Amino acid sequence: MSQVKFFLDEKDMPKKWYNLAADLPTPMLPSLTVDGQPVKPEMLEAVFPRNLIDQEMSTKRWIEIPQEVREMLYRWRPTPLRRAVHLEKFLKTPARIYYKDESVSPAGSHKTNSSIPQAWYNKQFGIKRLTTETGAGQWGTALAFACHLIGLECKVYMVRVSFDQKPMRQTMMGLWGAECIASPSPYTNAGRAVLAEMPDTPGSLGIAISEAVEAAVTDPSGQTRYALGSVLNHVLLHQTIIGLEAQKQLKKARIKTPDIVIGCAGGGSNFAGIAFPFTLEKINGAKIDIIPVESAACPKMTRGRFAYDHGDVAGMTPLLPMHSLGSQFIPPAIHAGGLRYHGMAPLVSQAIVEGLMRPHSVDQLHSYEAAIIWARTEGFVIAPESSNAVACVIEEANKAKREGKEKVILFNMSGHGLMDLAGYDKYLHGKLESSQVAQEEIDKSLARVQKVHLAPLRKTGRFHS
Repeated sequence: MSQVKFFLDEKDMPKKWYNLAADLPTPMLPSLTVDGQPVKPEMLEAVFPRNLIDQEMSTKRWIEIPQEVREMLYRWRPTPLRRAVHLEKFLKTPARIYYKDESVSPAGSHKTNSSIPQAWYNKQFGIKRLTTETGAGQWGTALAFACHLIGLECKVYMVRVSFDQKPMRQTMMGLWGAECIASPSPYTNAGRAVLAEMPDTPGSLGIAISEAVEAAVTDPSGQTRYALGSVLNHVLLHQTIIGLEAQKQLKKARIKTPDIVIGCAGGGSNFAGIAFPFTLEKINGAKIDIIPVESAACPKMTRGRFAYDHGDVAGMTPLLPMHSLGSQFIPPAIHAGGLRYHGMAPLVSQAIVEGLMRPHSVDQLHSYEAAIIWARTEGFVIAPESSNAVACVIEEANKAKREGKEKVILFNMSGHGLMDLAGYDKYLHGKLESSQVAQEEIDKSLARVQKVHLAPLRKTGRFHS
C-alpha cells in the first residue's frame, strides 16, 4: 500500500526559525503610533520583553531556536506528515493530499510552538507572570501549559462566547495552573466599558486583547508582560517550524514542492507556520498556489480593507498595516472561535498585497460538512478552525478531478476538535446556522477606520494570486 505517514527524527527538527520579513519583495510597512510615527522598540517594552521585541523588529532571515526551547519542543516535535488516502479515494480525485498533524502537541494544537518560546524568553528577561487573550481556547491552553513548564503565572481572558461554548478548555487551563476569565470582564477598564455599552455581547478577540494588555501594563510591580497567540511577526516566526519540517518530509515522499498549500487563517499563526517556508520557494520561482482560508463570519481578507488599524478594541496597540474589518467589528458567534479576529497578520497581509497568496472564505455550514467528511474518511475529529482548511482542500481536490490534473495539496491540521463536540452536535442536529455577514455590517465597521489610516498598496507586480 502507499506510505501514509512520514516521520523525522528528533535530530532533524529545525534549529532555526524562518523570517519572511527578510524576503518579502516589497518590505512590510512599519507599525505606527496614533500620531503617525513609526513605532520604536522602546515603545513596546511595557508590553513585551526586549528579547521578543528584537525578534518582532528583526529582518534577519534565520533566527536560532535556543537549545532549551528545542528540548521542550522535543516532547512532541517533529510532528507527522500524513497522506489523506481515504479522503482521496472518497473524492475520486487524482490529487494527492498531505497534511501536517499539529494536533499531537500536549495542548492539542499548533499554538505550543510559540507559547513555549514566548514563555521562555519572558522568563529569561525576569518576568514572573503573563496575561493573554484566547478565542476558542487553544492559545490560552497552550500558554497555560508553557507557563507551567517554565514556572510563570498565567492569566487568560477568554472570549465570552467560547468561554460558554467550551467549558472544558477552562478546565485544561486550570490543570496547568492558569486563571481563565470570561471577556469582556468587570476587572478592567476596557471590559467595563464594553459591558456598559453592550452587556450581552458575545465578546471578541479584539476586546480580550484590550483586557489582557491593560492587565499587563497596569501591574505596579512591573513583573507582568503580555503574550499574543497570533498576528505579530515573532509569533508567526515561531510557527515556521511547521513548514520547515514539512519541506523535509515531502522530500521523503519524493515530492519536490507542492502545487497548493492551504491553512485556515484567523490572525495568521498556523497559516504562516505552514505557508511561509513555501512562500520563500514561490518568491524564488516555484509555482505554488498558497491559500489562507478565513471564516465567512469574519472575512477581513476577502471583504475587508488593507489599512492601518488597531489590533484591539480599546486602541491600546499600535496601528498595524493589515487587512481588517475594523477593530470594533464583532463577528457572529461561530464555533471556530480562533477565526473571529478582525484583522490579519501584517506579514500575511503584505504577502497578499504582493500577490503571493490567494485568500478564500468558507461558510460555517460548509466547513462543518467538510469536517464530517474528514471524520468519516480519515477518522480524526478536527478543530472547527481546521475544518475551514479542509473545506478548501476538498474544493481544490474536486477541481483537480475536473481538470484531470494530479496535483499535490498540502495543508496544516492545526488542532483536534475533541473540546469542540458541542458544535458538531449542533451541526448533526440541524441547529447550526450560516455564518455569512451582511455587507451593511461590514460597511458600518469599516467606516470607523478613518481614511487617514488607509495603507498604500505597495507591490512589485511580479506575482499574481
